[in-house]
Amino acid sequence: MTERPVSGKWLEELDEGLVIHHVIRRTITEADNVGFTTMTMNPAWLHLDADYCEHETEFGRPLVNSLLTLSLVVGISVHETTLGTTVANLGFEETTFPAPLFHGDTIRVESEVLGRRASISRPGQGIVTFEHRAFNQNDLLVCRAVRNALMLARPADD
Repeated sequence: MTERPVSGKWLEELDEGLVIHHVIRRTITEADNVGFTTMTMNPAWLHLDADYCEHETEFGRPLVNSLLTLSLVVGISVHETTLGTTVANLGFEETTFPAPLFHGDTIRVESEVLGRRASISRPGQGIVTFEHRAFNQNDLLVCRAVRNALMLARPADD
């Protein structure tokens, strides 16, 4: 088996209350939004039609697809939370988008560990609840997601 780099945290390192301010930031482009929206077969004018948005919406311009936002938020967090140390993403308890995101906005993400418990049925693994928060360049909260991940405990030979 090929050895892979591990930059995520082991179960034992994910203490409740730990906050990680992720180093990676990302400016979202129109190409990102149009590509993601069309790839996922979403025909919403709100994401694809600048003329419609300018004249028919309160925003005056296309909104970034919220599922793209969520994907970037979780993706940005991976390097410092779960890369090489996760078994599976178990699901999202709650996801909110309190403010819109637009082409040209830059997001930064922080993750907080809300809870951790050992798995009863899977020795050497446990469930961690993360809260991921994304802010735009003006420090406005644009996404909040609470998710559960099945994580590996530190290997005995480590």
